[in-house]
Amino acid sequence: MAAPEESLRRRKTGYSHPEPESPPVPGRDPAVSPAHLHAGTFWLTRIVLLKALAFVYFVAFLVAFHQNKQLIGDRGLLPCRVLLNNFRQYFQDKTSWEVFSYMPTILWLTDWSDMNSTLDSLALLGLGISSFVLITGCANMLLMAALWGLYMSLVNVGHVWYSFGWESQLLETGFLGIFLCPLWTLSRLPQHTPTSRIVLWGFRWLIFRIMFGAGLIKIRGDRCWRDLTCMDFHYETQPVPNPLAYYLHHSPWWFHRFETLSTHFIELLVPFFLFLGRRACIIHGALQILFQAILIVSGNLSFLNWLTMVPSLACFDDATLGFLFPSGPGSLKDRVLQMQREIRGARPKPRFGSVVRRAANVSLGILLAWLSVPVVLNLLSPIQVMNTHFNSLHIVNTYGAFGSISKERTEVILQGTASPSASAPDAVWEDYEFKCKPGDPSRRPCLISPYHYRLDWLMWFASFQTYEHNDWILHLAGKLLASDAEALSLLAHNPFASRPPPRWVRGEHYRYKFSRPGGRHATEGKWWVRKRIGAYFPPLSLEELRPYFRDRGWPLPQPL
Repeated sequence: MAAPEESLRRRKTGYSHPEPESPPVPGRDPAVSPAHLHAGTFWLTRIVLLKALAFVYFVAFLVAFHQNKQLIGDRGLLPCRVLLNNFRQYFQDKTSWEVFSYMPTILWLTDWSDMNSTLDSLALLGLGISSFVLITGCANMLLMAALWGLYMSLVNVGHVWYSFGWESQLLETGFLGIFLCPLWTLSRLPQHTPTSRIVLWGFRWLIFRIMFGAGLIKIRGDRCWRDLTCMDFHYETQPVPNPLAYYLHHSPWWFHRFETLSTHFIELLVPFFLFLGRRACIIHGALQILFQAILIVSGNLSFLNWLTMVPSLACFDDATLGFLFPSGPGSLKDRVLQMQREIRGARPKPRFGSVVRRAANVSLGILLAWLSVPVVLNLLSPIQVMNTHFNSLHIVNTYGAFGSISKERTEVILQGTASPSASAPDAVWEDYEFKCKPGDPSRRPCLISPYHYRLDWLMWFASFQTYEHNDWILHLAGKLLASDAEALSLLAHNPFASRPPPRWVRGEHYRYKFSRPGGRHATEGKWWVRKRIGAYFPPLSLEELRPYFRDRGWPLPQPL
């Protein structure tokens, strides 16, 4: 018997014969629609989330593999062995477990005699696991816990090189990623481990705190965010500008006002879309990903913006992300359609593993709620701090970005000379060039995101302070005086590459501004105009630095 709607349609159109059915596709239940996935399931969402997280892990471990030896290795600028020894001596009256809980790292369990090899091993293991997850989309709790533990081991011994907000953000995101997966199974669609709503809301709570915290710190921080003038300066003074930043800096004033207003809208209002139903949640995810993509093309903020996209993916269900996957018999999309039908058509039988998993997810929700208390109090506080972790495992943290904007850009330029006397009037001082930070005014700004040069980033911070606050910069000067190969691998140009090492190295302080398009400097091929402010640190010789190194337990540079 025809349904009432069908009978009405036939009376209106005069069509009384049944429409021909499409031939069944082999291997597929004809009752399942081949075109549309149902809303409310997250099988494909999990695959996208895991691949995106694995990509960020891969970049982070790649940076670690290329730079850890020079920064925290045996002869690094801030050797982690010194940090571990100091920590052990300070807590010598504590048990091994108490020391580990203060600074969780696998390095406590390793031999420190060859720290370079140990650091390389951790980075290579992380690269291998993240590559597997990125390529296959398969993961289990053990693999994701391994990635989290490996990276936490590096962050906790990484000194100032790993002190940025995105390190804690990656660890919190990675911790949630552990609970996306089955315990043992390596399957892209583990049938008995559906994605928990608690885990999804963990990701959504993360992106809410990231964006809302960033918005609040701006409103409470620099007045230029309230005056809508911050973007007049941001592109020129951000840590590591890229080529597009040059042109965006010279945009009309009204465009900068629009950018600032849009930032407030995205960070202060859009996060609440998460709680307004499925459609609003999808709009939230799309706007946040678009916002991060704009930030990526306008600056080199490491893998921060790529990482911030990851929790936004939890806003999309299978029906939304289905377009990313091919259709066809046996495809992932086809299998999800079958699973959706089975879930709708039958109540799953309770299994011991499912009960344990549900208990684990509930425990995760309670843990996140408990650890969020100080984070929420910080968000509500008029003296809000940003990019802070409240526990050594970095599980729930507070975030924020660019609460204040520098109005002028200053740079520390390291220079060397072969002159016997640093004060000789005929001494020729030559600049060392870093990989990405501004130096030679004629050099085009670099484009490296999501990769990250940690030394270049710290040089930006050092320019706001004195060398007494950044003693590692004197260690770097000593290594340049010895033409240390490891330290020089962090730089783009060594003016003494084909000559003996310099006799003196000094730090000069300069003010940098973008050249004006069409102006004299721009026509000369200069991206920057710089003016000397004064000395950052005086000329130093290797002999003068040796006592300084001994006091800090740093290896003495050996001149070539």
